[in-house]
Amino acid sequence: MSENVARRGFLVGGLGGAALLAAGCTSNEPAAAPSSAAAAPAPAASGNDQPGTKVTIGFSAPAADHGWIAAIAKNAEATAKQYSDIDFKPVEPTNDINQQISAVESLIAQKVNALVILPNDGQQLNQVALQAAAAGIPVINLDRVFPDKLAYRTWIGGDNYGMGVAAGHFIGKQLKDKGVSNPVIVEIQGIATLPLTQDRSKGFADALKTYGFSVTAKQDAKFTVETGNQVATSLLQAHKKIDAMWNHDDDQGVGVLAAIKEAGRDEFIMVGGAGSLNAMKEIQSGTSVLKATVTYSPTMASSAIRLARLIAQGKGMSDLVENSVPQSITLASETITKDNVEKYLELGFES
Repeated sequence: MSENVARRGFLVGGLGGAALLAAGCTSNEPAAAPSSAAAAPAPAASGNDQPGTKVTIGFSAPAADHGWIAAIAKNAEATAKQYSDIDFKPVEPTNDINQQISAVESLIAQKVNALVILPNDGQQLNQVALQAAAAGIPVINLDRVFPDKLAYRTWIGGDNYGMGVAAGHFIGKQLKDKGVSNPVIVEIQGIATLPLTQDRSKGFADALKTYGFSVTAKQDAKFTVETGNQVATSLLQAHKKIDAMWNHDDDQGVGVLAAIKEAGRDEFIMVGGAGSLNAMKEIQSGTSVLKATVTYSPTMASSAIRLARLIAQGKGMSDLVENSVPQSITLASETITKDNVEKYLELGFES
């Protein structure tokens, strides 16, 4: 992510300007506006950055009514503007499955050179992605994956399982170092039915198991501030003593933290998920129960646009030997603590 330009790119020059490391949540529920800090990275010193064949890139994503999703859209647009050879065609963002399908169909009809799609639901938009592929339009599947690999040319997204692993190791080590045995560990998920949520929970459980720990209770909070507040309140009432809490999503974490403060509870440590600016400032303060957040950055949208450009122009990633862009790219989840938060502040998004 961000230590300097090199840290921001997981392959400097490889995406014609460096694909950004991942971090943050994935939802489309109410919360906030895009972050002013969601600036696109500086172009890398690569021949891929030189103007090439003009390409039209279509873009479709859920409505920007959630801090993470809002930053996704902002990053995609900002990166497209960096290249004179990109004609960027975003369609109206929507949380309605049928409307998103129709919007993607309109881009197929316009015969765009590549499509970047963050589907509301990969399963339900799988068919329209297959239509694009059948029309010869490469689809760059962003974050929520289509179940059929024939539906996309390249997938890029964060490591949901890795988020859980990172959170589990942070909590496990902290509790072990304190000599805590049989800890009460609670988990606040996003949307429990989503595969990404299930991956996060599995990673968390697997990591905790290596310390001899397990999750005491978990409940999903739908990625909203309001539900985050309600779920946290319920868990706090049900457990008079908690040792650790993992909240999957920093946007809903605004409500979670409000509930914790309202209850006057501070006996446990908390880990967030995504890497929002709000969470980072809580961590930086040193006075909050929130001690860390594990990244899932919306800067992945910048990488998706760069990948779409390279694929449409028939180019590969300059740091790789192969002549074409890989079929999938999973971005790493990093752990932000008070010790390293300064490096990440500029890439935080507003919840």
